[in-house]
Amino acid sequence: MSSEPPVIPPLPPDQPLPGSRPQTVTLTTPQRSPWATYTLIGLNVLVYLLQQFSNNAYGFDLLAELGLKYGPAILAGEYWRLITPVFLHGSIYHIAFNLYALFVIGRGLEKQYGTARYLLLYFLSAFAGNVVSFIFSPAPSLGSSTAIFGLIGAQAVLAYQNRTLLGDRYRPILVNALTIAGINLVLGLSPGIDNWGHIGGLIGGSLFAWFAGPRWQIAGEYPDLRLVDQRKPAEVSFSALGVGLLFLAATAGIILTQG
Repeated sequence: MSSEPPVIPPLPPDQPLPGSRPQTVTLTTPQRSPWATYTLIGLNVLVYLLQQFSNNAYGFDLLAELGLKYGPAILAGEYWRLITPVFLHGSIYHIAFNLYALFVIGRGLEKQYGTARYLLLYFLSAFAGNVVSFIFSPAPSLGSSTAIFGLIGAQAVLAYQNRTLLGDRYRPILVNALTIAGINLVLGLSPGIDNWGHIGGLIGGSLFAWFAGPRWQIAGEYPDLRLVDQRKPAEVSFSALGVGLLFLAATAGIILTQG
């Protein structure tokens, strides 16, 4: 007889050894520091302090006068007003609410998106929100909520597009994002709130997220498994260009017909 031990055929990967407990595998995504979110928060605070200094020194808010969304000024060629409102706020409550939302939502999205793609999402959402507000609302407006609504839309898209991997966890994430957006859009029906900006930011951010957001797949060999984003850099670049050109074209149409 041979002294070699018997050869035991391997079990299928989904079948545990007899008498053993099922193994739990933790899938990880790349860990990134959300420094862009913290930088955006810091810049917003700095600009707000400068706004208050201007109010105290000159009796009016010079930065808001130069940078808020104001249709006649945009028609006159001050196109920077389609992006600068994202750094301006009208009160301490306004900036506190927006920066709290940015802190809660932005950090997780930045870790999943990566800093460069996250910044594209943020500023495309802000631009889209201000363009839609410029088209549909004559009232001046300012605030970072255009960008934050884009982040909410991106969060919902991320959960939906990765629902197979997330399993049952994707539903509460999706419902939570849609609920937050819905509640704030209803609150935005109150006088003095630029709901068109919210709607535009939500549309712009969701569009970019749909075509450029992370699409996770499992990579590696058991038990060393990880999630890898399958979205190609070219897809991100073309999506950013496409969304930007879409809202640029809308702006150009209004300027050509009304200017």
